[in-house]
Amino acid sequence: MKPSVQHIAADIHQYFLKHGLTLAVVESCTGGLISHMITSIPGASTIFKSGIVAYSRQAKEEMLGISPDVMNEFGMVSAETAIEMAEKGRLLAKADYAAAATGNLGPAVLEGKDRGLIYLAASREGKVIIRELHLTGTRDENKTMAAEAALKLILQLAESNK
Repeated sequence: MKPSVQHIAADIHQYFLKHGLTLAVVESCTGGLISHMITSIPGASTIFKSGIVAYSRQAKEEMLGISPDVMNEFGMVSAETAIEMAEKGRLLAKADYAAAATGNLGPAVLEGKDRGLIYLAASREGKVIIRELHLTGTRDENKTMAAEAALKLILQLAESNK
């Protein structure tokens, strides 16, 4: 991991440990990279409850209970789907916070949405924040940038609760 990513993951770990908080992650396009970044910090098991990779539409519907109506109307690559992923993941894991990532890493257009379009959501009870990213790197670069942005979003939501 890059030093800046390690720093953000360590900041999340310290903040959540200090406040007795727990975290869950639900990933699609990042394929487990956010969970990897969190669990790269020693002692992550004290704050990290679960990481779910729900890559396919079927997994999103069957494992997470994402509404088919939401995905039919807005698509798998949408803010609405990211929000549901974060909320469902938080509830399933019984965690205080959850983050989710869904998007199109490419190379092809998916659901009519360009490569590099990523939606992130971070959730705690009563509040969800989202980010829309338009990334222009390679598939691997976009995956890493999306995971790093998700870490920042988690920390932003947690620190806004002060």
